[in-house]
Amino acid sequence: MYVPEIKISEAKLLSDNWYKLHKYTFEYRKKDGTWQTQQREAYDRGNGACILLYNPTQKTVILTRQFRLPTYVNGNTTGMMIEACAGLLDRDNAEDCIKRETEEETGYLVREVRKLFEVYMSPGSVTETVTFFIGEYASDMKINDGGGVASEQENIEVLEYDFNTAYNLIASGEIKDAKTIMLLQYAKIHQLIVD
Repeated sequence: MYVPEIKISEAKLLSDNWYKLHKYTFEYRKKDGTWQTQQREAYDRGNGACILLYNPTQKTVILTRQFRLPTYVNGNTTGMMIEACAGLLDRDNAEDCIKRETEEETGYLVREVRKLFEVYMSPGSVTETVTFFIGEYASDMKINDGGGVASEQENIEVLEYDFNTAYNLIASGEIKDAKTIMLLQYAKIHQLIVD
């Protein structure tokens, strides 16, 4: 397997408003041994984690719905997205992050989660990796209403769906979020919820 040699000659900061956008100039050594100069922009928003909360007894899952501006400006007429609970790691490790985000967004206090895998969600332009988790929930784990953190301007609706209903929202186009589709498909393939 060929692995190119890379030499970054410049990293120019274009924006440091919400996260960081850099324009990189780099030398890329091709397979034939020649060097090529390239420029690319990379958006660094940190790494994240997401989780599918599922209840195998009730055959349900917990998802969220919230407004996502980038989808709105790209044709999603309401801007609302149905998603698995997720968040940025900030200074936490992925497991601590997803437990905190689960409580903030959904109101469920989960103690046990299982890591599935880590994924680059948009490797052509974003540096972020997302760590995927699953975790079982039960009604007695609900400690607050969720909805997100007001100081972060989060307005999150907590949704509880029958698993088959949630899974069918992929085909109907009501779920268009990649991480949520991946988690629901993982649950289906691995029969986390059996009919």
